[in-house]
Amino acid sequence: MIEVRKLVKVYETKKGSVTGVEHVSLTVEKGEIYGIVGYSGAGKSSLIRCLNLLEKPTSGEIIIDGVELTSLNKSELRKARLKIGMIFQHFHLVSAKTVSENIAFALKAAGTPKARINERVNELLEMVGLSDKKDVYPAQLSGGQKQRVGIARALANNPSVLLCDEATSALDPSTTRSILALLKKINRELGITIVLITHEMEVVKTICDRMAVMQDGKIIEEGNVYEIFANPQEPLTRDFVQSILQFELPERLLEERDGKLIKIYFEGEIAEQSVISDVFQNFKVRGNILHGKIEYIQDTPLGIFVMKVTGDPDEIDRAIAYIASRTKNLEVIQYAA
Repeated sequence: MIEVRKLVKVYETKKGSVTGVEHVSLTVEKGEIYGIVGYSGAGKSSLIRCLNLLEKPTSGEIIIDGVELTSLNKSELRKARLKIGMIFQHFHLVSAKTVSENIAFALKAAGTPKARINERVNELLEMVGLSDKKDVYPAQLSGGQKQRVGIARALANNPSVLLCDEATSALDPSTTRSILALLKKINRELGITIVLITHEMEVVKTICDRMAVMQDGKIIEEGNVYEIFANPQEPLTRDFVQSILQFELPERLLEERDGKLIKIYFEGEIAEQSVISDVFQNFKVRGNILHGKIEYIQDTPLGIFVMKVTGDPDEIDRAIAYIASRTKNLEVIQYAA
């Protein structure tokens, strides 16, 4: 559906050239929700704006639905963009137009017959849950409602691709969840391919199938969301994952010298099995769970537990070996004195 080949975007400034995107290549499959995460200045906004040529790449190729966009003339590009919807962080609604007029504007610009416009607007408003807001103005809407109008407008011309530029960054957590649920519904029901950029790992965890991590204009890690959460490879990726899965233990616990303190990661179905209770039944050890949580990523559990194991040193070692054999990742983070 989307293929980016060796994309480069260089900005010319008074202080010289600044590279926003540096030789990025990626592929997004049809019907996929693909997340691009990175801190401010990582190049993710430049990348997503290059996908529909709002930013003209310095070099490289962008192929969407079999069409190489950088080779098109202005007329051909306008036609191609009709199949690429875009949602912005700050909504970009026309304040002097009603909700229905904001959505209708996109249809008029595409040359949709007048008889069809009102019907299509009503369909879109129902889809995003705003049928009762048809005749109100943006100033009368909440942030979440404004973004729903933005989504309806982006869907007006039945795009095959939806680009989301920090679509939830201006929203509170509850509203963010509702918008992400709407995007996931649109993806599943309409089969629209979605590319979203964000600096929030929670957003990626909630709806994305695959993801890329950007730093200094480059993609430094890419893959299945679950695999990246379970086994991040790059330091920046680990920082992002840590914001969701990790935690800090009180210093006093690390200073206690009895037994062993272990951190255990449970992936997939193992996270829902009774590994810890089996340990207490089969080995002469005592255990105190100091922290534990299970996150569901793509409906698959990923668990992390910190436990202090005390008892006879040999039994502790046997118990830890057993846990390690049942799990994919176990780390001893503090030894007995």
